[in-house]
Amino acid sequence: MKLMVIGASRGLGRAFVEGLCAPGDTVIGVSRKRPQQLNLADGVGVEWIEADLSSPREAVQLIARQAPDALDVLICNLGVWEQAAFSEHYRFLEDDDDEIAAMVNINITSTILALKHLVPRLLSSKKPQVIITGSTSGLRQSGRPEVTFGASKFALTGIGDALRESFRQQRLVVTCLQLGYLNTDDDLAVPQGLAAERGGGELVPVHDVVQVVRCLLNLSNASYVRELVLPAIADERF
Repeated sequence: MKLMVIGASRGLGRAFVEGLCAPGDTVIGVSRKRPQQLNLADGVGVEWIEADLSSPREAVQLIARQAPDALDVLICNLGVWEQAAFSEHYRFLEDDDDEIAAMVNINITSTILALKHLVPRLLSSKKPQVIITGSTSGLRQSGRPEVTFGASKFALTGIGDALRESFRQQRLVVTCLQLGYLNTDDDLAVPQGLAAERGGGELVPVHDVVQVVRCLLNLSNASYVRELVLPAIADERF
C-alpha cells in the first residue's frame, strides 16, 4: 500500500503516518516541515514532501511534482481554526479578514487542488480511497459558533459527496470523518487507556481515529463508509 497523508507533521496527521502502515507499505507525509523523528514499524518506507499549504497553488504544484505516480490511499488532513476558537473569547466580528481568507485557503482551496492533482494517481489502485478529516463543528446544528472553521469543515462534506459522484464508475471510495474534540497531546506511544483518560471523556484519543481508519482500509471492495461521526463520549452536543 502507498498512502499519502497531507497535513502530517503532528497531532492526528502524525498518528496516521505512524499508525496505519504495515511492513512493505510506504507512507508519504506532506507538511510544511518534516518531523525530526517518526516512530514507524520496521519495514515501512517513508517519504516526505515539504510544502506550505497556506499557498495552495504553489504547494500543490510542488506535491504533484514529488508525489509517486501511483497511490492507493490519500488522506486530506487539513484544518486550521481561529485564534480564539473553542474558547469563551471567540467573537466572529473580531476575526481578522486576512485570517479568515487564510483559513479558507488552507481548509478548502488546498483540499480541492490537492484532490484535482492527486486523484488520477489513485485510480489504477485495486481499491482507490480518499479520506477527508472533517469535524463535528461542520455538521448541521453542531452547537459551535466558529463561523469560518465551521463553514470550511461543512464544505469538506460537499467536496466528498461531489468527488464520489465524479468517480463512481471508477469505484473511488470517499469517506468523510466528522471528528469531535481530539486529544492530540498524547501520541500513539502513550497507551490508549491513558490517552482516553485525558479530558474526562470530552476528548477523543488519536488512537481511536487511527483504529477507525484501519478498519476503513481493510473493508472489502464491496462496501465503503460514506460518513463517520466520532464525538467524545461526554460531548453534550451529540
